[in-house]
Amino acid sequence: MGQVWWRRPSTLPLVLLGMALCIIVAGGTIRINDAGESCPDWPQCFGTWGFDISEEEQGIYWDENPDEIDSRGVDHRYTTFEIFSEWFHRLLVGIIAIPVLLNAIIAYKMIETYGKTVFRTTLFSGILLIIQALVGALTVSFDNVDWSVALHLSLASIFTSSFLFQHFAMRRQEQSRWELFSMNPEFVAANKTRVDSMVGAVFTLLILGAWVSSTAGGQYNQGCSVGFPNGWPKCNGSLLPSFDGPGVIIQMIHRFGAVLVGLILVSGSARIRQDARAHEVTPVLGRITDFAAGLWILNVLVGGSYIVLADMEEFPEWVSLLHLMFGVCCFLVAVSASFFMRLNPSSPPSHEEE
Repeated sequence: MGQVWWRRPSTLPLVLLGMALCIIVAGGTIRINDAGESCPDWPQCFGTWGFDISEEEQGIYWDENPDEIDSRGVDHRYTTFEIFSEWFHRLLVGIIAIPVLLNAIIAYKMIETYGKTVFRTTLFSGILLIIQALVGALTVSFDNVDWSVALHLSLASIFTSSFLFQHFAMRRQEQSRWELFSMNPEFVAANKTRVDSMVGAVFTLLILGAWVSSTAGGQYNQGCSVGFPNGWPKCNGSLLPSFDGPGVIIQMIHRFGAVLVGLILVSGSARIRQDARAHEVTPVLGRITDFAAGLWILNVLVGGSYIVLADMEEFPEWVSLLHLMFGVCCFLVAVSASFFMRLNPSSPPSHEEE
């Protein structure tokens, strides 16, 4: 297919990928502004479809709906920006539903060209979007309890990655000359499990980070101390602090998990590059896993700076959002390597798929 890139059907999943990342950014913005309960009901917000809810109107809503009062109490009032951030997040989810549906329709109409795998992937994305909306409602219902926040982010990450898989699968069917589609089958068989382990490690750490940020341990003044070096890389002045209280335990689990994931990424990527030379295959896959490891290292520094800078009078909360996005990007890069392993056929691709 000799179309320019922006006219190819395979460009649509990239657009959806960008939209899904925007939704994750919006969700992260809600968290860093502590606005996760700023719309107490779902799908409406304070019984309306808007976001400009005055303090007086909020009070009236609490009086009429005492069961909806969140953990901050009946006297708490949200700012217009906090309410808008939650409202806008929900709006983006509603907007992306239209191109997700269009994506499935196009894949169905072009099933003879792109095959059943692509079409099934679009259905998977659509089902995930519906589940995500329901989990969002569950998160509101349970006042952003830690497990619901972690579940919400995990599903969002999988949802986003599905568009990467679709794009790669469509490019393969478009007879792309990417070297990653013609790797040695022996190399693929030898490293598929290794790459999957790297993806699983990054994904687990990502969800663990969401757990940390949504519990008492996520509040820097309730877990480890702040500043350098007693807050980071140490915790309360020690590399092995006393586990007095859940905040310290949760943060240390996250930190030790980050070290373990780093070892898995660095050692796994080194082995992949070594095997690539032995099998005389393209080093591109190793560069992808190297990039994932590099993002992990960078994110460790960003996470550390979050704690080091926490004792500033005007603490930069955007650092927390940056930490989230680097984590998500690390997962997407790592899972890309896994997708290429699965889309790498032992024979040239055809337009007919079983």
